[in-house]
Amino acid sequence: MENANQQKLPDTAQRVAELLREIGHDKSVVMLPETGKTSAEAAAGLGCSVAEIAKSIVFRRLSDDAAVMVVASGSNRVDEAKVAAIVGALGKADARFVKERIGYAIGGVCPIGHASKTVMLIDQDLLQLESVWAAAGHPHAVFNLTPQQLVAMTAAPVADVALKV
Repeated sequence: MENANQQKLPDTAQRVAELLREIGHDKSVVMLPETGKTSAEAAAGLGCSVAEIAKSIVFRRLSDDAAVMVVASGSNRVDEAKVAAIVGALGKADARFVKERIGYAIGGVCPIGHASKTVMLIDQDLLQLESVWAAAGHPHAVFNLTPQQLVAMTAAPVADVALKV
């Protein structure tokens, strides 16, 4: 029988909750009272540091039009040159591209359950944290996991993707 809380989830967040349940993840999807579209908003709503927000940034790979997702610490800016050196030249991904290729709207892009094959990288700085919060398919929906669980769920390589200032 489904949890009553999960019945109230928006459709995309419900889909993420079901994926998490299918893979045996032990944490529920949490709905934030305010939007979690930015790392700072999500951190404020959760009472955690901005670094603990696992933000998903999507690019378009120029050679084959593939979606490239970088899951980065919320306190880091992604260095496009570092990402491009790993996966190939990148372009901007507009909202339509993200929705079509990934399956989620910007502001709620989840690291799992994509609409099509996605090239992924995980920010090595996330592995320094005990746990992180990732978007669960909706701007108000998130779920908690360890960085190791994130790596296991996505099978994405861990890389140095942060812009050093």
